[in-house]
Amino acid sequence: MNKLTAWDKVVIARNAQRPKTLDYINNIFDDFIELSGDRLFGDDKSIIGGIAKLEDYIVTVIGQQKGKTTKENMERNFGMTNPEGYRKALRLMKQAQKFSRPIITFIDTPGAYPGIGAEQRGQGEAIAKNMFEMAKLKVPIICIVIGEGSSGGALALCVGDKILMLENAVYSILSPEGFATILYKDATKNKEAAEKMKITAKDLKEFGVIDEIIQENLADNDIVYKNTKLSIIKNLDALTKINVNKLLNNRYEKFRKIGEVK
Repeated sequence: MNKLTAWDKVVIARNAQRPKTLDYINNIFDDFIELSGDRLFGDDKSIIGGIAKLEDYIVTVIGQQKGKTTKENMERNFGMTNPEGYRKALRLMKQAQKFSRPIITFIDTPGAYPGIGAEQRGQGEAIAKNMFEMAKLKVPIICIVIGEGSSGGALALCVGDKILMLENAVYSILSPEGFATILYKDATKNKEAAEKMKITAKDLKEFGVIDEIIQENLADNDIVYKNTKLSIIKNLDALTKINVNKLLNNRYEKFRKIGEVK
């Protein structure tokens, strides 16, 4: 796997048969109860969230859900979230805080939905508000990039105490094609762009953007589920022992330090 290029990992991250959020929920957590709607506009099925049990923990789980078939992707809007989806996620996060439940998020999106309706309903504000509110939630937050983590659509679920990332996932400001179009005026230079963008787990770990890389086995998803579960539990055990004020200060400092020249 070390020989894979950045573009190879983009291809793997986008694979339609790669495990999605629901696969992780069904294979890691017990007694999942889905909660729907943002109580303002409607229910966005690109976001799935609810309450679940993880060994001795009761947690709130939220994630972006892509489909594995064209029909599923149409239902899930290809994992591209509308404002009501982000507001649903925030509603569940606030509920988690009220009942002192740790929050686990799964990030897998090519970006927020760019449609006119989404913009009219406040797409930018919804993303910004999620980031603002997540920064000060008084419960542990663990965010896991499981596939594509692109643009503000990913950031809206990725402000937490620990940012984990699967070995073959990618996390970036936008797609390599978009980057190539802007920088090179040529979308076909996507492979070159992927290398320049430093979007792999290894690169991001070195830059301090993410905290931990979860090892994958592309031939056995059960190993991936097991590794992810162990990582979540390990981090929950550590985070739940930290005083709330210190937890919030650590979270603040974590994001302030990203991009610092060492």
